[in-house]
Amino acid sequence: MAKKDHELGEQDIQCLGHLRKAFSLLDKLQDVGCERDSAGNRQLFFNDYCKLVLLYTWNPLIGSVRDLQKVVGLSNVAKALGVGRFSLGSFSESCRVFAPDRLKAVIQELGVELRQLPKDPRLSDLEDALTLVDGTVLEALPRLTSAICGNTLVNKKRGGGELHAFRLHTQLDLGTFLPFKFQRTGASNAGDLREAAVLRRSLEAGRCYVTDGAYAEGPLLDEIVEARSSFVTRVRENCAYELIEERELTPEARSAGITSDLLVRLGTHPMKHPVRLITLAVAPHPRRTRKADRPHEGATDKAYKGQRISDRLLIATSLVDLPSDLTALIYRKRYGIELYFRFLKQLLGMRHLLSRRDEGMEIQIYCAVIVCLLINLMTGKKPNRAMVSMIGFYLAGMASAQEVLSFLNQPDNTGVKKRAKDELWKKLGY
Repeated sequence: MAKKDHELGEQDIQCLGHLRKAFSLLDKLQDVGCERDSAGNRQLFFNDYCKLVLLYTWNPLIGSVRDLQKVVGLSNVAKALGVGRFSLGSFSESCRVFAPDRLKAVIQELGVELRQLPKDPRLSDLEDALTLVDGTVLEALPRLTSAICGNTLVNKKRGGGELHAFRLHTQLDLGTFLPFKFQRTGASNAGDLREAAVLRRSLEAGRCYVTDGAYAEGPLLDEIVEARSSFVTRVRENCAYELIEERELTPEARSAGITSDLLVRLGTHPMKHPVRLITLAVAPHPRRTRKADRPHEGATDKAYKGQRISDRLLIATSLVDLPSDLTALIYRKRYGIELYFRFLKQLLGMRHLLSRRDEGMEIQIYCAVIVCLLINLMTGKKPNRAMVSMIGFYLAGMASAQEVLSFLNQPDNTGVKKRAKDELWKKLGY
């Protein structure tokens, strides 16, 4: 959020040097949108507009277009960006003539420099690239969204008003923690805008799509297999299936919390391809529902209005020969995309849209992805919650570069204590 107690100054705009890597690529796009400028008097070019959006995304102290106006007047910012003063009207209207898709080339060029993140050694034999798929809702003002994009109505608010929003459909490559495909639509999850329908139109070979239950549709899952890819997805607890074979659980599967391992034909109208169906025991957690239900296998006198207690996950996969404990491991990695959405929306400012124009929103999304790329190149690691906070302190000028480096160089002891505790319980016979 922008500071409210005093004007932004030179000391508040930190670390612009890291943006220069992207600026040099953006300068190649200066002539985009100048076809109608026969008089030659355009002053805010495509590359200038993108640099301003990148600066807004990069620095958490800048919270609006008016803040951008002010910081452009600072000497170090003006020198780094090469952008002169601009009016609110020109910023709002200029994006109509720009071509947001041209930023894909910039993302691809930066993506070439990414190093592959360390792969879990237990998944070394998996040939397909792990691809996390999901969508996130970007809320906006109803009067803006209803005029820009159809099918933005999500639902009714408790007060009777309408909630309008956009949905950002994302495919995240776990190897680089980079979204290689994304599409913005209205937030309505119906018809051609359904999450499963959007994925269906963008399938490619050589990927293992890891999805939530919204994508568990038989025709889509069959098409993934026919596209020479694979899937790991959650399905409903009461899903219909035809049993082919019940497999014996290995000690590794039991220690991973797996309670059943079946080979089935999934669906009321069975799929063309056999599917592995694994039941994974999890900590009981409430599930939202419109009906009042009781906990699974736990009938009590207490009513659970508006929620249902669930203590298991059903995971379906086309990897019928992969050990079941590794299938559960792959699905656990799906939550990485939730971290990415949090990173995108909270740290990189996607909660606030700078432009109500369709082109302006597309540019802001692409610029947020570019900033994610730059942070990945800076750190060489997949961001977690602590890293997101530390980078935020760094960009706000509250942490030095040396402090960030010391934090990033700390040894990764994730799971060490838990594994030691599990080994101790095994030795005690539990």
